[in-house]
Amino acid sequence: MSIEIHRDIWGIPHLRADSARELARAQGRVTARDRAWQLEVERHRAQGTSAAFLGAGALSWDTLARRARLDDTARRCFGALERRDPETAAWVRAYVDGVNEELPSTSAPEFALVGLAPGRWEPWTPLGVWLATHILFAGFPAKLWRDEAIRHLGPDAVGLFAADGPGTSGSNGWLVAGARTTTGHAVLAGDPHRYIEDPGVYQQIHLVCPEFDVIGLAVPGVPGIAHFGHTGTVAWSITNAMADYQDLYRERLRRTGAGVESLGPDGRWHRAARHTETVEVAGEPPVEIEVIETERGPVIAGGPEGLDGGVQGAAPDEPRSASRSLPTPLALSLRYPPRVTDDLGFSALLPLLRARRTADVDRAFDLWAEPVNVVQAADTEGGLLHRVAGRVPVRAEANRLRPVPAWEPGHDWRGWHDTPRAGLTDGIAVMANQRGPATPLGVEFAPPHRADRITALLKEKERWSAADMPVIHMDTHLASAQPLLDHIEALDDARLSPEAVTLRETIRHWDRRMTASSTEAALYAAVRSAVVRRLAAHPAFAALAEPPAYPDVLLPWLGLVPRVAFALEHLLRAEELYGIDRAETVRAAVEEVAAEPPRGAWGDTHRLTPWRALPDSEPDAPALSGDHDCVLCTSSLPGLTDLAARGPAARYVWDLARREDSLWVVPLGASGIPGSPHHRDQLPLWLRGDLVPVVTDRQHLTKED
Repeated sequence: MSIEIHRDIWGIPHLRADSARELARAQGRVTARDRAWQLEVERHRAQGTSAAFLGAGALSWDTLARRARLDDTARRCFGALERRDPETAAWVRAYVDGVNEELPSTSAPEFALVGLAPGRWEPWTPLGVWLATHILFAGFPAKLWRDEAIRHLGPDAVGLFAADGPGTSGSNGWLVAGARTTTGHAVLAGDPHRYIEDPGVYQQIHLVCPEFDVIGLAVPGVPGIAHFGHTGTVAWSITNAMADYQDLYRERLRRTGAGVESLGPDGRWHRAARHTETVEVAGEPPVEIEVIETERGPVIAGGPEGLDGGVQGAAPDEPRSASRSLPTPLALSLRYPPRVTDDLGFSALLPLLRARRTADVDRAFDLWAEPVNVVQAADTEGGLLHRVAGRVPVRAEANRLRPVPAWEPGHDWRGWHDTPRAGLTDGIAVMANQRGPATPLGVEFAPPHRADRITALLKEKERWSAADMPVIHMDTHLASAQPLLDHIEALDDARLSPEAVTLRETIRHWDRRMTASSTEAALYAAVRSAVVRRLAAHPAFAALAEPPAYPDVLLPWLGLVPRVAFALEHLLRAEELYGIDRAETVRAAVEEVAAEPPRGAWGDTHRLTPWRALPDSEPDAPALSGDHDCVLCTSSLPGLTDLAARGPAARYVWDLARREDSLWVVPLGASGIPGSPHHRDQLPLWLRGDLVPVVTDRQHLTKED
């Protein structure tokens, strides 16, 4: 059998083979050639072995990966896949074979920098990479934040602090039916919002064999094209549904001569699985960790003696200050669907590649497991699809809000929710992580600003083309600014210094666009940050300022300043806020910024800072337009930093009239090798909002030896 690898002018691989299995092998080879360092980092993260070469900063993640049993879950899921779907299992094996063929000859310089040799991939490694990439997508650590907020502020705090938190990932996605396009065929467009990584989290690729011909965005380390693809006759895309499908249980554990036991809802002590593992840490002594699994799931924090440092937890429904409740050792177990079902949904991947119509895409996504997504699809015959895909367990409402006591009955899983479906309105469907078809399945959703803005923009024209879509991708209007602007407007001039009056007037005339060149946007952002810091420093929130002794990897969900920042709208509009004088808080913030205003424009401080496994050796971070609630969602942490680590990890426009008129771009480039001409060649386009034409004609490709 033959394998052909071609490249277009952007270095994007176009692969051709005689069968789906050989094509998977080719995909593994070219991914290892382009992304060897990235693949090995992801493999080690899935195994919980990354601290061995990245150092102590990776220890908390490795500990979570091991205690949550990610690699073991991947192994179990692959074993079940071999029994249930041997064709897909063989296809995954072929991808792994390609990776293992290419990795030993890698020229990626990072290996020499850390003294690491490429390792060997196992057949289940792609499943481990998928699981490690998405284990935090449902944001289960947010339950720890809600638990703390409820304890100290009461149940109303859940609504007040509800927002798309700093640790979650989202997306924009919109579907325009043929009746609303210039060609009479549908257009799909959008951009997934994730941490911007170098190398990028998505790989542009073209896969061709006798069974299918698909272009799309692959996840390096995973065969096929799962999230965003176009087969020529049907295209699909996804956004994060913001569903809640993972549970945390407070566990009562005790040691016995035989091991560890957990108290179950039947009032009896049950044997828990237990063993120890050693985590190697570069430059430091190895760390031994205890791995415990109860009938609910793996224990990810704490143990029979409580959390690190001997921290004890109050009874679940008592405030910590309640002297009448005796403290109990605190441990937390995590229950997540693949650990329960031995299924990661990989059986959906081949049917997606083979899809010809939306009905095929629909059937494929019936097999989807996690993360839970909203799917949009369209085909050349006018078929349209807008649905939720994935597994969400049926259980008590309390499970969805906060950790629940494992020793009390009523918190078990009782089957799976049916995944909701939705239609189009006036020929369009927009999803941006707001409340929509997935509402019954989640707790916290993104504010509606991005979805409302995309909808409003699409209503401005009767007919849209694929080439029109980048103007929507790059929109910087910030609707969420209104509550703070209302407070600024209401300030009394008599209580403001002359400099503060001038600042207020400048902000009042701002066009509410977070463009990199805007000095007004910089002033607004500075006032916003000052308000956030002052609210977070108020004594009313003092109990939340110091997070409890949970593992470091979970702390981004427990930071008070980010929580205040992303819930600022609710906090400023609430009828009453724990006695806080918000007018005075805003006045003081305006005076603070007036006394020392930012120098320059929004883009002078709002800059792109991609995550890298090794310290940065790349050029200075470029200036960015956009903000967290803009369609151009480039997220910083107001009150802490204007630097942006999250944003559009890709942009795409799928044209169903003619696939060659489709467009895409990634933040950096097709290659993950520093110094390659295709490592960062798409960055200038991504910054400007330009997209790269999709190429499928072999005459415009160059064959690679």
